[in-house]
Amino acid sequence: MPKYPVVIEQAGKNYSAFSPDLPGCIATGKSKAEAAKNIHEAIEFHLEGLKEDNLPIPEPHSSAE
Repeated sequence: MPKYPVVIEQAGKNYSAFSPDLPGCIATGKSKAEAAKNIHEAIEFHLEGLKEDNLPIPEPHSSAE
């Protein structure tokens, strides 16, 4: 599976996570670790759905430093 960059942000008392390369693929968690786990699962689910629908899998193109 390609590696997609993930952004995790504090959102009030929780955390939200998304990948800029996969619009609409988001997750939340009560901690950074939980948000990271949930976005990993969300990315897998998102990519499986694209495959099932015979849609192209986006290549990662964002980077972070």
